[in-house]
Amino acid sequence: MTTTSPPIERLPLWAVILTCATIAAIAMGVRQAMGLYLKPISDDLGLGREAFSMAIAIANLVWGMTAPFVGGVADKYGTGRVVVFGALTTALGLVLLYTATSDVHLFISGMFMGFGVAGAGISSLVGAVARNATPDQRTSAIASLGIGSGVGVLVALPYTHLLIELFGWKTSIVILAATVMIILPLAWPVSGRPKPANSRPGGALGMAESQSLGAAVREAMAHPSFWLLNAGFFVCGFHVVFYAVHLPAYVADQGLEPIIAIISLTVVGIGNLIGTYIAGQWGRQHSKKWGLSLIYLGRAFVFLCFIFVPISGPLVIVLSGTLGLFWLSTIPLTSGLVATFFGPRWMTMLYGIVFFSHQVGSFLGAWLAGRIYDQMQSYEMMWWISVALGVFATLIHLPIREAEVQRIQVPVAAE
Repeated sequence: MTTTSPPIERLPLWAVILTCATIAAIAMGVRQAMGLYLKPISDDLGLGREAFSMAIAIANLVWGMTAPFVGGVADKYGTGRVVVFGALTTALGLVLLYTATSDVHLFISGMFMGFGVAGAGISSLVGAVARNATPDQRTSAIASLGIGSGVGVLVALPYTHLLIELFGWKTSIVILAATVMIILPLAWPVSGRPKPANSRPGGALGMAESQSLGAAVREAMAHPSFWLLNAGFFVCGFHVVFYAVHLPAYVADQGLEPIIAIISLTVVGIGNLIGTYIAGQWGRQHSKKWGLSLIYLGRAFVFLCFIFVPISGPLVIVLSGTLGLFWLSTIPLTSGLVATFFGPRWMTMLYGIVFFSHQVGSFLGAWLAGRIYDQMQSYEMMWWISVALGVFATLIHLPIREAEVQRIQVPVAAE
């Protein structure tokens, strides 16, 4: 390989994974830490909590809506460009949050934060990792990316909490914006226009190299297993956001100390690291669709326990740790199936479509839980819905055909 090759072409796989994981850790960590600002910003601006909550919801929807388009740019022109876009828009969103004086300002800030995590979050980086891995390495490589992102979330929460305690919420946001700028130099190692799929080790069939973006979308839309995967990932988003957003309120409703919720969400994060690693190893040797079915069945069991088992602080912590094993362990298996179906050429864009389904589920999980609680003064119906969706997702993955699509003729992309 010549020295004129793009930087990402000259890096070993471990260096690509490490770089992408660091980028995702920062972007996803900042996004996760935004919940710590709900009370101080709402109190200082006198807007109540609904405005800031809506800003977070907007960020999630914009992230999901933007992910396929950002993924298409990454697949065609390179990951480095979208990472720079993500870093700059995240920083801009934080600056707008710092200067906000009204609910509209918060909503605009949320929009830019959504752009930011779409560009620098895990959904925009899976393609870069997948293209540099051989088929037998791919699922575990993506799992390593997910683990890196999970570490970022674990670090971001105490880091941001400490900044708020030491400097106040306004100054802490400025420091977070400066922290995000670390992403900019990390964009260079993963820059460079992707090569055709068959020029890489373990690439897709040679006939895929000239496939246009439009042809890739049409192919995916006509593939039944792709739609089943979308349905399953919708459930994933519904589950994780419902639990992460509403667990503290549920714990308070049970008369438990607030520290129980903090410990529980922490052990979710720890369990997530373990579960994501296990899922990556599973995907290398076993059926990915069966792995996903087992994950969703495990979630349904955990949610069922919240209905029938007497709730106590230790039990909530144990159930949270168990749920953590099934948390984002769906990512390496889901993205791995996308690569199995279509190859790595347009993977970031196609995974972005699946991820949009995840974000629609996220929005509904957060909103519907609040709606149901306001109507019934209880989360019991929400637990039942989560159980039903877990069973649905368990079954919906079983008909998936875990094989590469057969391409007879692929249109040549116009230059």
